[in-house]
Amino acid sequence: MYEDEEESIDTFESDDPRSSLVKTFGSAVNGIDALTITAEVSVGQGMHYFLVGLPDNAVKESLHRIEAAIKYSGYRMPRRKIVINLAPADIRKEGSAYDLTMAVGILAASDQVDASRLHRFIIMGELSLDGSLQPIKGALPISIQARKEEFEGFILPKQNAREAGIVSNLKVYGVESISEVIRFLNGDLQLEQTIVDTRKEFSEQQNHLDVDFSDVKGQENIKRALEIAAAGGHNVILIGPPGAGKTMLAKRLPTILPPLSLHEALETTKIHSVAGKLPVEASLVSVRPFRSPHHTISDVALVGGGMNPQPGEISLAHNGVLFLDELPEFKRTVLEVLRQPMEERRVTISRAKFSVDYPASFMLIASMNPCPCGYYNHPEKECVCGSGVVQKYLNRISGPLLDRIDLHVEVTPVPFRELSNIKLSEKSDTVRERVVKARIFQEQRFAEHKDVHSNSQMSTKMMRQYCLLPAAGDQLIKTAMEKLGLSARAYDRILKVSRTIADLEASEDIKVEHLAEAIQYRSLDKENWAG
Repeated sequence: MYEDEEESIDTFESDDPRSSLVKTFGSAVNGIDALTITAEVSVGQGMHYFLVGLPDNAVKESLHRIEAAIKYSGYRMPRRKIVINLAPADIRKEGSAYDLTMAVGILAASDQVDASRLHRFIIMGELSLDGSLQPIKGALPISIQARKEEFEGFILPKQNAREAGIVSNLKVYGVESISEVIRFLNGDLQLEQTIVDTRKEFSEQQNHLDVDFSDVKGQENIKRALEIAAAGGHNVILIGPPGAGKTMLAKRLPTILPPLSLHEALETTKIHSVAGKLPVEASLVSVRPFRSPHHTISDVALVGGGMNPQPGEISLAHNGVLFLDELPEFKRTVLEVLRQPMEERRVTISRAKFSVDYPASFMLIASMNPCPCGYYNHPEKECVCGSGVVQKYLNRISGPLLDRIDLHVEVTPVPFRELSNIKLSEKSDTVRERVVKARIFQEQRFAEHKDVHSNSQMSTKMMRQYCLLPAAGDQLIKTAMEKLGLSARAYDRILKVSRTIADLEASEDIKVEHLAEAIQYRSLDKENWAG
């Protein structure tokens, strides 16, 4: 209950029998999609405020912010019974983005705002006590849903306007305060519509990359492995001593991946929008994301979830790269939760009353030292780890997880003569051209298979169709498995990588040399790798 006996100008007579009902519209984000929420505001005889419709604490607290913002902006808060129902009432409402939705409803129900146009707009924003607006999460999925339900426009904080403005056939108005919204609805102010040329901005920003493959001196064999990984969408693990360039190479992997399509960019932007990770005044995510979480990360932060479910790092890396540096240092429970999303390319967060799905189609690139001291197999420095320590260090990574990593690549230190060489190596754009050509072959090959776009996604049945080996190839892989001690789980991975190497050379058939190169990328499957 709120009492303000002194400010008579801000009160209505409590025994006034009149009652009014107004509806305003907001939106709730579920996963990466939105659901329209109707805020039904009734102002009638009596006292007290009532907020119903499964609001969380942030929504309940909004009444305090709303009252302060309305008063500060020069309007009055009705001193009558106010009932606000957020429908559908069986869906939990979370966050502070409903502040503006309810505030406008209260003002319209108390005849301070013209209610005749409210049904045409989605209105959302977090209110500060002075009436200014703070940015919200999920502006893009909300605007997509608003267009789908044929709303005329979307009124939201100015910081989110460009993000929502990429949706066509929807009028997006970015505002800085509740006063602007009130004056606009009353016809006293014309708001400027936010218009974004999506395709133009997307094409202009696609190639804004700060790093390049040519920055890396030497390591041509590692670059070759990463090119194969990019061409087939394969997961990679780099094993080598400190300072060999593992992190530097990993950070440049996105520069050789095929550019995002507009559909991929929209899907990626939706995830970052829901997570609140988009920069202020941003529109589309135009380059492939690169996420590099610290090894102290929790399993919930990695895959998503929490009390109010949010996308995790694997979803933020959707259509891009997830880099796990110093892989054995991650907690085993954290690594194990990766296994299912890596196969299904999505993660489902389940709760007692609901579940949400987040896309998680990412390339995993991991790096690790070969042992705790870092110098096992180093050409110059001696390893000081005791007997069995190297194998114990490697055993921190489970076999099922290694099974999902196609290429195991040993990285050796770069000799000084290569570091001092001023000659530039191959640029990322040149490598990307070859990768894109190989991906085109795969798109054509898998045209009839839904949700399969690269060789790494092939099923066992598809491998029997597309990964046929010559007689000499059968003998080679048999010999390799016997003499090098390769595990049975390496067989499928070798065939998929062989198919990608053949695609890079525009070869219809997998040749013996393609198979031989693929076999060498299974270092950790060798029984004697760790001595």
